[in-house]
Amino acid sequence: MTEGVGWRFSRPWISCQAALRPMSSRAIAAEQAAPASAGFPPLQTFSEEETMMRDAVQKYAQERIAPFVSKMDENSSMDEEVIRSLFEQGVCTSLYRTSHVSRAHVTEVSPLFPQESAENDPPPTWYMLCGGPVGVLTIELDYSLRTVYTYRVSCTDSGAGGAVCVSLMGIEIGTEYGGTGSSFFSSVLVIEELAKVDPSVAVLCDIQNTLINTLVSNLGTDEQKEKYLPRLATDMVGSFCLSEAGSGSDAFSLKTKAEKHKDYYVIDGSKMWISNAEHAGVFLVMANAELSAGYRGITCFMVDRDTEGLHIGKKENKLGLRASSTCALTFDSLKVPEKSILGKVGQGYKYAIGMLNGGRIGIAAQMLGLAQGCFDHAVPYTRQRVQFGKRIFDFQGMQHQIAHVATQLEAARLLTYNAARLKEAGRPFIKEACMAKYFTAEVATLTTSKCIEWMGGVGFTKDYPIEKYYRDCKIGTIYEGTTNIQLSTMAKLIDKEYDS
Repeated sequence: MTEGVGWRFSRPWISCQAALRPMSSRAIAAEQAAPASAGFPPLQTFSEEETMMRDAVQKYAQERIAPFVSKMDENSSMDEEVIRSLFEQGVCTSLYRTSHVSRAHVTEVSPLFPQESAENDPPPTWYMLCGGPVGVLTIELDYSLRTVYTYRVSCTDSGAGGAVCVSLMGIEIGTEYGGTGSSFFSSVLVIEELAKVDPSVAVLCDIQNTLINTLVSNLGTDEQKEKYLPRLATDMVGSFCLSEAGSGSDAFSLKTKAEKHKDYYVIDGSKMWISNAEHAGVFLVMANAELSAGYRGITCFMVDRDTEGLHIGKKENKLGLRASSTCALTFDSLKVPEKSILGKVGQGYKYAIGMLNGGRIGIAAQMLGLAQGCFDHAVPYTRQRVQFGKRIFDFQGMQHQIAHVATQLEAARLLTYNAARLKEAGRPFIKEACMAKYFTAEVATLTTSKCIEWMGGVGFTKDYPIEKYYRDCKIGTIYEGTTNIQLSTMAKLIDKEYDS
């Protein structure tokens, strides 16, 4: 029987733990031994920082989020402690580049294996996860799978200035603003790992990192960055406001208007299906500042939560992602200063398109993580459930289904990672992002449905997490561009590829 899977326990949500698939020491050694000069590494080759981030978030999600998932879903509410933990060094550790730690700042070297010699200078290519009392960090370094050393470093010293705390809500925000200063691909890995445990938490993190933070970082004035980025990295949730009752897939037919008055604008209108609205401290609102120009008048405004004239409606009673708040917004003669415009007047439609193209990769990561999390819960059950004298995993029909789903998951992962790497490299990625979102949503639907069937009656009950994954996955074919919109976009791009 797989450890941690107790199907007869009274609290199945706690006992039904997803199986982790750790790499063997041989696989790790092979990965580290791969020649650095390889020009085309596999898509699942991660940098040391990315590996550390992924592993730390996996541990964080199991320890800090998993205990709340069932209750949050039942109550249709995100636990405040979960939100705080995402900001407050969400992985309960900090990520440091050792290249910023010099000999002068290593106060203690204590090799765990005395027969190995220790150097006071950590190699600059090493990365480390740190934890411990404020100001003093105990760092364990694994080098060539042979030696682990513990260094004690004062993080308040100027020489350790490269230290970066891991805020899961400010992954790509620069360290000068209190963010992690990491990469888009790291965001994708974080979203995937969070979604394995709870897709509702994953979408909160996804919107913050791939839409809100990116827009403010790329388009904000120095004043806007100084005001908002430190808060977005430490304690403020952001919300992206585009959809309306009459403008869903046809997003640029929006009716919310912004009328110019001297040095301020007055916004009137409403928005629908706004994620994170319940907890958001700032809203990026798309409104038309020049109705005669059509969609070319759409402008992005930064609206603080306490602005007079902003009304947040009740949460929608949704099928899935129930812990993630989705609300309607109303703007009633809402007055905002001209300096609240993000970017340029009339360029909002371009900003929205650009951000949603990247955001679709985030949603693909969410659907991928969701599907993998469901799969990791269900497969151990098939390995311990006995019928007709043998494990149900041993029936050929079951093996073929599991192998098929595993193949679909792997294909979805490669599509998602490829789109993310293309975006990060500054290469065209729109078609690949559409493919990743479309395919991962389809794979999530297939995977969750099959997992319920594999688990039989218990898979159909709320005592086990499988049915929640099934409910949560449906939104993947709808938000940030429906499946049909993805297919249409892909078709247009394919058509252009064959222009002579």
